[in-house]
Amino acid sequence: MAEVSLKGIKKIYDNKVTAVHDVNLEIKDKEFIVLVGPSGCGKSTTLRMVAGLEEISGGELYIGGKLMNGIAPKDRDIAMVFQNYALYPHMSVYDNMAFALTMQKVPKEQIDKKVREVAEILDIAQYLERKPKALSGGQRQRVAIGRAMVRDPKVFLMDEPLSNLDAKLRNQMRAEIIKLRSRINTTFMYVTHDQTEAMTLADRIVIMKDGFVNQIGTPQELFNKPVNLFVAGFIGMPVMNFFEGCRLLLDGDKYYAEIRGVRFELDAFQQKTLKSNGQKPCDIVCGIRPQHITVGEGDLTATVEVNELMGSEYNIHARSGDDEVVMVIPTVGLATDVSMGSRINFTAHSDLIQLFDKESGNNLIWYDAGSAANNAPVCKDYPF
Repeated sequence: MAEVSLKGIKKIYDNKVTAVHDVNLEIKDKEFIVLVGPSGCGKSTTLRMVAGLEEISGGELYIGGKLMNGIAPKDRDIAMVFQNYALYPHMSVYDNMAFALTMQKVPKEQIDKKVREVAEILDIAQYLERKPKALSGGQRQRVAIGRAMVRDPKVFLMDEPLSNLDAKLRNQMRAEIIKLRSRINTTFMYVTHDQTEAMTLADRIVIMKDGFVNQIGTPQELFNKPVNLFVAGFIGMPVMNFFEGCRLLLDGDKYYAEIRGVRFELDAFQQKTLKSNGQKPCDIVCGIRPQHITVGEGDLTATVEVNELMGSEYNIHARSGDDEVVMVIPTVGLATDVSMGSRINFTAHSDLIQLFDKESGNNLIWYDAGSAANNAPVCKDYPF
């Protein structure tokens, strides 16, 4: 079994700068966990502490139920794939892949069998006699992954392995990693700043900012139930629209979100949640994803500034008062003029409008302070 458990993990450098604050994370055996966030958020530092390449300043790390604090990297039964591949330039692909097993004095016959098996899986068998400089970026990355695979590690650690590749190769390698995951039974921890990688690869995503975990959940949970403004703005392409100057109103026993003077009566689940929290009327920021906007109806208005035809859909950039609004609209059946300069009406279903407290930035529906651990709230159940 290869569960990974981080209990109150923190990293404080000699200059007293805290890079990682009290990370609590339970990774199941064979789970694919992706740590994502902007540069400097602490995701790579967290991964390096799991690998043993950074000393843990506080908290406890367990791999397979064994305490790993102070255990050397070579004794943790992990394998790491780096951003820069870290291949030995003077060695052949075969020797690069065999190196760790050779150092462990594994019999040559076993090494040869393992290297060739992994090379077949990764489709690099034809390159075994080449040097790394004779390979493309994608091929080098396959070699780096293969070098880790031959060791049959309990935990696979990947630190932005695709960031040096161009867009086409990134897409290809992302698909290769998905295939690879189905062929080998191990636990993955994967670090990236690319939310597309996170959304397509992960069983669960850990979103970090400034050394803190902001939310942990499945890709769909993070998309549908962001606990704060940061998560909402980080997950989703194009990014969520945020409408400033909005109000949460209570009229009689019903709550309404008011956007630019237009009232949206909230749905039954939102009403129940706000009432149970004793929520009072307040200033809010309303968030609506571009894919959730409907044009040609409703009382909100905007002027189209840019219209990008993407084939099956339009990406429309419009101006509504002080707010820039991005809309993703299917081209099929569109009866509204969305040419540049045109004036359009738009709306969204109230259950698709996210409500964020203006002061704290927390989601009034999904942020649950009572169940929050390590600033990573557990989302409340929603009847999807």
